[in-house]
Amino acid sequence: MVNFLTSLSKTVHASFGLAIILFLGLFFLNDGFAFDISFWSWIARFTHVLVGIMWIGLLWYFNFVQIPNMAKIPDEQKPAIGKVIAPAALFYFRWAAAITILSGLILAGLNGYLHDAMTLSINSGIPKHTSIGIGMWLGIIMAFNVWFVIWPNQKRALGIVDCDPDIKAKSAKTAMLFSRTNTLLSIPMLLTMVAAQNLY
Repeated sequence: MVNFLTSLSKTVHASFGLAIILFLGLFFLNDGFAFDISFWSWIARFTHVLVGIMWIGLLWYFNFVQIPNMAKIPDEQKPAIGKVIAPAALFYFRWAAAITILSGLILAGLNGYLHDAMTLSINSGIPKHTSIGIGMWLGIIMAFNVWFVIWPNQKRALGIVDCDPDIKAKSAKTAMLFSRTNTLLSIPMLLTMVAAQNLY
């Protein structure tokens, strides 16, 4: 068992295997399932929640753990963060952001409220769609920040892209400020997403 759990790949594959077994069991308790809109909506929702947890989890890791503790790390140890840990975390961070947005848009489309949510339910006045729409727009703004502000600036700050020391320092500050902006938006975004489930 120890050898099994020391492998991240084996652990993740086993986790998905267990999830599939539970999925099949739950759906057969419900008299089976069909490959209909309800099924694909469930897949989109599961994907959306799964990658959303990774995205916001990494956002909070950067803001609650890495950034506040960088000053406490001895200078000779900082390259391990900047050259190894941060680039790996940023890979999952930016792709989780993209897949969260894509799966959310697919989910809204499958459930028939994409247009209403994106227009904040101006025409229909459905509170559920207004709430989810606010969450969707906050998520889109946050994903835009990830891909078009945080990531380009982090590439310079981490030395992935060569630049002058002054630009490197400025890029690090810009990336941090937009990461904090996303942290600021993350709790309202989550609130509106959850609140939508209890509105009509």
